[in-house]
Amino acid sequence: MIQQVYILSDGTGRTATQLLDAALVQFTSVDVVKHVRPKVRREDQIRDIIIEAYNIKGIVIHTLVSKELRHFILDMGRLYDLVTIDLMGPMLSQLALQFEYLPEENPGIFSKLNKAYFQRIEAVEYTLRHDDGQRVEELDKADLVLLGVSRTFKTPLSVYMAHKGWFVANIPIILGIPLPNIVYSLPPERIFCLTTYSKRLATLRESRDKHLGGFTGNYASQSYVHKELDYARKIFRMHPKWKVINVAHKPIEEISSEILSILRKIKD
Repeated sequence: MIQQVYILSDGTGRTATQLLDAALVQFTSVDVVKHVRPKVRREDQIRDIIIEAYNIKGIVIHTLVSKELRHFILDMGRLYDLVTIDLMGPMLSQLALQFEYLPEENPGIFSKLNKAYFQRIEAVEYTLRHDDGQRVEELDKADLVLLGVSRTFKTPLSVYMAHKGWFVANIPIILGIPLPNIVYSLPPERIFCLTTYSKRLATLRESRDKHLGGFTGNYASQSYVHKELDYARKIFRMHPKWKVINVAHKPIEEISSEILSILRKIKD
């Protein structure tokens, strides 16, 4: 097994390389190719390295002192679905805890040093609280809002992306019921519309109907499914800046990757 590892440092990269070598003693079956990138002190340098690592499915480890640049790596790693390992931040936070002294005496810096951890926790909490159209008045805090009829994988996709640090809300589209007004005021690049084929959706709903003992009414009927998907598509067409993704026969990971690819193009 060959693993490409990028080592980012605002100095020579020697410390990170030594730490990696010490850890690799425990992984003798892995052949690691190291790409050392010293004197990384600007966001444009980080962006180029992240893209290079993404293109060859690498991972990134770094020992940057600047919390702003560490946070930028975290955000870029999230956008490119890339593993990034911060060697400096956790050590600083532990030292702050042991010394009972916060570096720079800035209130809240302990939380900032642990941004990756706390962001994932907060993202999961937010996503679970905003599942299936709950608390729509807080949608402006979402990174992503997923729209779709029932059984288009809104909830599992939301939770999957939340574990990667994204604040995700999802709203069901139900035949004849308008979307909450706040949705139309959100930046369109945050909204992703999930659709599928009526035959495929009817099959999925039939399975759920059987699981619930057949008490879902016309929920799984082919004609109702077709009407509901048509209703959703009409809403989507009225807002051409919203991105539409067909989720049929796609695993959650692939749908997530498709969303991230769209987001990267928007940011470029």
